Amino acid sequence: MSAIKLKDINFTYEGMKQKALEDIDFFMEYGELALLSGVSGSGKSTLMNIIAGIIPHVIKGQLSGEIYIDDKNTKGLSMGQICRSVGVVLQNADAQIIQDIVEAEIAFGCENLGMKASDIKESIDTACDRMKLDKTASTRTLSGGQKQRLITASVLAMRQKILILDEPLANLDMQGAKLLMTSLLYLAKSGYAILVIEHRLDSVMDYVDRVWHIEDGNIFMVNDKQKYLLSRAESINDDIGQILGQGNIMSLENVKYKVAKKDILKGIDLQIARGGRTLLMGENGSGKTTLMRLISRLIKPCEGKITQFIDKSLGQKRASKKWFRKVGVVYQNPNYQLFMPTVKKELEFGATSKEYAMEIAERFFLTHLLDRHPQSLSEGQKRLVTIASVVATEPQVLLLDEPTVGQDYQGLKRLMSILNDLHLKSQNTIIATTHDKRCIDALCDNTAIISDGVISACGTKKLAHDFLQRK
Repeated sequence: MSAIKLKDINFTYEGMKQKALEDIDFFMEYGELALLSGVSGSGKSTLMNIIAGIIPHVIKGQLSGEIYIDDKNTKGLSMGQICRSVGVVLQNADAQIIQDIVEAEIAFGCENLGMKASDIKESIDTACDRMKLDKTASTRTLSGGQKQRLITASVLAMRQKILILDEPLANLDMQGAKLLMTSLLYLAKSGYAILVIEHRLDSVMDYVDRVWHIEDGNIFMVNDKQKYLLSRAESINDDIGQILGQGNIMSLENVKYKVAKKDILKGIDLQIARGGRTLLMGENGSGKTTLMRLISRLIKPCEGKITQFIDKSLGQKRASKKWFRKVGVVYQNPNYQLFMPTVKKELEFGATSKEYAMEIAERFFLTHLLDRHPQSLSEGQKRLVTIASVVATEPQVLLLDEPTVGQDYQGLKRLMSILNDLHLKSQNTIIATTHDKRCIDALCDNTAIISDGVISACGTKKLAHDFLQRK
């Protein structure tokens, strides 16, 4: 009995002329862990939404073809009926978490399916153990990677036999990625059908049974799985080398931060080199994003001192419009900073000029999206728009929190090339976080490892490679 079978699927989004998917044939069997790969915006999420019933029940458009879930034609079935067989983990973890406590969040979906109380308790304990989560923890204190593990645990707890995960490794450290993929392989071998949509192919290649590639709305099964995966897992070279600036652009002394009596950072001491590329690394929940927010003045430290040497007129404490013209911030979640009605207006909003905004649009290959609403884009496209919008302001300091998420391999190489070319020309300072080992060489001169709330080690890009290798 097949888990999923799509026959001659065509789909066009409401208000759009071009088909998002054209003449798609796709299948999956129980006991199989499959990968769906392809370029950003090629139709991966559209295919997932069709399988899950989100299209056409929630997202409207013109859909034709036959869809079989668990050997049953879904025509005439409600989304609720489909959801009893299909569990989905979406890309944006924040949009899916609605409860204050981990245990309550995992229980929510189980209760909606009408599971027995005893089964719900067992499912919560199993899911938390599998995803290494504290069921009593507050969801608002979780890191991006921990939130990703939480929404995965919530779907696993509902016990659907068909699971689709859309970029589940996006914010996970190497250990978290290994933990998740090992768990998914175990479930597949026990009779589940699991489809993973992912760009970090180096982290999935040892686990998947079958690979599908989707591009320009068309799909095909990859014959030479190993060759395909290896071609998209190579490290990206550093084409510019280290730029030696004069002194430091920022200094942090004994910086501490806590949330709800929980110590996130316990005493950070760090010097950030002017004109360099500093990479902050650490496990999920180590405090990387919190440190980025402190450096950017989005939040204030509870104790300690952060001294900036960018511009004396900016002062040492308060954020301002002038500060954010000098310091550009790309958030981990792109949805938090997309607010204009079109991509064009988003790029122009803080740009040094409209002409430069359009130059950046061309460099980032966004010109075909200029009239689109930013929130209508794929997560990978949203990420590019947020990076491009911040770059268009020509900041002296550029903070990038997980900038590579949602990018296919060619797009990843192009993004690294663009950022480094601009870095070379502007002599800006880049501070970044990433779990993607393919980008280490191209994104790093100096490495700072965060562990147990402090900087446990500093070094060159070799330290970054050694850190990931240990994981």
